[in-house]
Amino acid sequence: MEPDGLHPPVEPYETGDLLVGDGNRIHWEQSGNPGGKPVVFLHGGPGGGTSPWQRRFFDPEVYRIVLFDQRGCGLSTPHAGQPDADLRFNTTWHLVADIELLRKNLGIHQWQVFGGSWGSALALAYAQSHPDAVSGLVLRGIFTLRRHELEWFYEGGAAALFPDAWEDFAAVIPPVERGRMIEAYHRRLFDPDPAVHVPAAVAWSRWEAATVTLRPDPQHVAEATDTVHATAFARIENHYFLNGGWFQEGQLIDNVGVIRDIPAVIVQGRHDVCTPMMTAWDLHTAWPEAELVIVDDAGHSAAEPGIAAALRAATDRFART
Repeated sequence: MEPDGLHPPVEPYETGDLLVGDGNRIHWEQSGNPGGKPVVFLHGGPGGGTSPWQRRFFDPEVYRIVLFDQRGCGLSTPHAGQPDADLRFNTTWHLVADIELLRKNLGIHQWQVFGGSWGSALALAYAQSHPDAVSGLVLRGIFTLRRHELEWFYEGGAAALFPDAWEDFAAVIPPVERGRMIEAYHRRLFDPDPAVHVPAAVAWSRWEAATVTLRPDPQHVAEATDTVHATAFARIENHYFLNGGWFQEGQLIDNVGVIRDIPAVIVQGRHDVCTPMMTAWDLHTAWPEAELVIVDDAGHSAAEPGIAAALRAATDRFART
């Protein structure tokens, strides 16, 4: 076992770009065992993109590991960091259709779906739309885009725990507009002038990066505030949050009956500030058949040791079934 508890690094054996419509191409890769158990990794954000270390949640001798960058981010094109980015065709339901198109193009009958943070919402939306295509679910840091979840993190609730970081986040917005922070940020993030949208994107991304780990991680903050990454990340997140993910309020939890029989593990950090445990608890209450693993000494990040260990344990167990 590697020092961080994950599987050893592995390189892709195949990469490609899939034309998904509306002028969008999504970048995908496969690693691990070409004849193994298929699993698809759904990254967070939305707009976060994938990283090589995310392959390591899965045993490469057992799993056929599929990672892809969702519309507008990572190596997918067109990139939302461009000044004239158009996100009209970037919605939850476009992404759900992209996942299903990718599954069919890769010739996969059924796959395990692994998603954390925004990826947990996308995993639930995909599984509820295509339950027969899903062999199992591993979900982390549950986020369903209900109004009170968004208000907690972006309208001032989490400021009670991070007043210093919130002060920097709020400074971009004039006091008269701070009653609706998501809307105020939207006006700036989608201003075509880089002098307006870049500082807003950096502040938006810094706020999240400063709060995702139980202890401060300056390196993560520095990586998250790279201007090209931050612009795409902040724009896509804000676009989704302004529209409530295109979900009806409470939809993902209300519809768990569709996926009740799919084996599932929910991993949640007790001290998660970005996606507080209330949502994981609500999901588990509605779906008691899904195993809930609470990591008492962790926040939101999948890289935290307790979270990573719980996620690996879940995929290792599913690998044997």
